[in-house]
Amino acid sequence: MSTTHRTTCTRDCPDACGLLATVEEGRITRLQGDPEHPVTRGFLCWRTGKYLQTQYAPERLRTPLWRPTLERAFTPLSWEDALDLVAEKLLRIKAESGPAAIFHYRSGGSLGMLKALVDHTFANFGPVTTKRGDICSGAGDEAQLLDFGDQDSSDLFTLRDAKHILIWGKNVHTSSPHTVPVLKEARARGARLVAIDPVPNRTTAMADAWHQPRPGGDLALALAVGRLLADSGRLAPEAASRCADLDGWLRLVRARSVADRCAEADVPVSVAEDLADRLADGPTTILVGWGMMRRTNGGAIVRALDALAAVTGNLFRKGGGSSFYFKRRRAFATPWVDAPPPRTICEPTFGADVLAANDPPIRAVWITAGNPVVMLPESETTIRALRSRELVVVADILPTDTTDCAHLVLPVATMLEDDDMVGAYGNHWLGNVSPVVPPDGAWTDVQIAFALARRLGVPLDEDVRMWKRRFLTPKVPLEALEAGAVRSPLTPEVLYGDGKVATPDGRVRLLTEAPALSAADPAFPLSLFSISTDFSQSSQWVEPMEGPAPLRVHPSVAPAPDGALATVRSAIGALTVRLKHDAGLRPDVVVMPKGGGFARGQCANAITRARVTDIGEGGALYEEGVRLELPDVVSVATENVHVATT
Repeated sequence: MSTTHRTTCTRDCPDACGLLATVEEGRITRLQGDPEHPVTRGFLCWRTGKYLQTQYAPERLRTPLWRPTLERAFTPLSWEDALDLVAEKLLRIKAESGPAAIFHYRSGGSLGMLKALVDHTFANFGPVTTKRGDICSGAGDEAQLLDFGDQDSSDLFTLRDAKHILIWGKNVHTSSPHTVPVLKEARARGARLVAIDPVPNRTTAMADAWHQPRPGGDLALALAVGRLLADSGRLAPEAASRCADLDGWLRLVRARSVADRCAEADVPVSVAEDLADRLADGPTTILVGWGMMRRTNGGAIVRALDALAAVTGNLFRKGGGSSFYFKRRRAFATPWVDAPPPRTICEPTFGADVLAANDPPIRAVWITAGNPVVMLPESETTIRALRSRELVVVADILPTDTTDCAHLVLPVATMLEDDDMVGAYGNHWLGNVSPVVPPDGAWTDVQIAFALARRLGVPLDEDVRMWKRRFLTPKVPLEALEAGAVRSPLTPEVLYGDGKVATPDGRVRLLTEAPALSAADPAFPLSLFSISTDFSQSSQWVEPMEGPAPLRVHPSVAPAPDGALATVRSAIGALTVRLKHDAGLRPDVVVMPKGGGFARGQCANAITRARVTDIGEGGALYEEGVRLELPDVVSVATENVHVATT
């Protein structure tokens, strides 16, 4: 006899899909999208559709593993012994060096809201050192907070009311697949889709027009569009009253000619003219992608796009706007005020900052929902930082490059075993996370927090359902969420429909200064992009890549057979890759999959330097220049090739 259970995907994806899981004799046999969820509509991305391969992977962690030194093999421990051991060590480190000697790093491997209870435990035990900045969205977060005083979007389905949709640096097929049906519905109602992206993908293929600026040239292109709008008198009549610093923005866009800006962006002037026409012929929405903000001018790029939406009035119209993020936490409340951390570590410079920390030094690192060796730049620096600590604890589902650096590994429940809640950041829907099957030897992060808190002397109620009620806004009863997805009642259909944003005076703060585009190093003339794929969720692969990572490259840059091995080299290291020709790429761009294994020689972050964005302390991951080195004798061997560092 089979039963069907409803839950919600908690992976780091904008969609937060509703899931239906079929269970037969205690085992999940089918996973599908919930047809009653208004965004999921019954279908899943390939990655989540294949999640049962992760759920029942032979290598699943099922018992705590301990080793006193990294040279020793892991030994299984009971949960009680493992937590007794680690609590004793944390208490001793706190007594000897103070709580700042302990660093709790939590990332986005799961977006469940109750993961904050782990933060709460460490905050009240310490407070300990925590992270600041954001490797994924730091620049865009800060940009929209500066411009609008908040981060959110109009309802996803208002895209159906758009006349033009500018998909700027965003591959929705991969990063937000449940937006695709809405875009198709918008097109059926007359909307035109325009993609702006250096990299060809399924989204550029579906667009009515595709423009291909140079990497980082989006800022110059947006400023050129702004000048065309200003000089032709096509700003909204209310722009001056709704936007602070309009005169400063006008000086910025008029500081250089449209031709000069377009030359910097490496696009014809006609591209800027096309975009200006579409913004003036609204309502027009800009869907702001996340990749282009991962540059040293990334915050300015997002602010320049925000400004275009604001000065043309599209920001305040149904079917218009600058949509970067949907505020997934808006309907959730933090029911406590934790003491501020005594010290923070910048996430993009994790390795160097941990190594440099003193007074006191970082002695212990606890990692929740993260794989920093793979997901943060300068992988070897991160490894060196972790392997030189006295105690490293990693809580995860599977062995990773980061668990390889751990003294204690704690097996964590999967999203199909978890008990939590989640809010989407690609729409406004909230979902309940309910355990479909019990975990096999693993514990949830919340169970770990409860048990650790008892041992550390931290008061913490151990009633998950009570915490769900406390986290939810009173406008969303828990019983309603348990019955099915609920739209957040705290965001209106049109975000700024009253003409005011969330800044103190209600006016948009416009960009008035802009950093110059970084000059390419002639020794490393190719821009390395490590982007999301259909086959993995960050570093969580359904099936690990075999052999060297594929490197998409324009054929003119790699006069070697498709499938040949080559070396891609940066200023800090090199990887062996397998060439994959793509005539649609710009010749100055090469593309690798995001999140490949470090030990398997597939990790782009092994050759990416740790740098921060202009604002928001994001990771400038796409600023790395590389060169391609072809062997004298071309090989199509299939063996694994590991990292070779300079």
